[in-house]
Amino acid sequence: MTEAQIKIKRTESILLELIPAALGSLNDQRLHKLDVIDVKCSRGRSDAKIYLDPASFSEEEKSDFIRLLKNARPIVETYCMKNQGWFRSPKFTFEFDEQMKKAQSIEELFKKIAKE
Repeated sequence: MTEAQIKIKRTESILLELIPAALGSLNDQRLHKLDVIDVKCSRGRSDAKIYLDPASFSEEEKSDFIRLLKNARPIVETYCMKNQGWFRSPKFTFEFDEQMKKAQSIEELFKKIAKE
């Protein structure tokens, strides 16, 4: 693993801890129940994708959460930047992680195949 990759991993792990704290500090109670699953930074650490747990939210609720997070993005970025003493923060993009649903459906298919 190169030094640049180590820096990216370190930034991702720091953001994985800071973003839930930043969401918890906001006044909007709806954002407090969101769980951050993973953070992936771009190569230059200028952008970061934040993956959220879809849990049992409907599509309408998910779109509402994404809209709220777009509005709260500058506040969350500032919180992370000030907490770590960074000159600038990565630009956050929030999305729900649908990989869990796909994995569960594949497992169900395998179970059906095993029964037959």
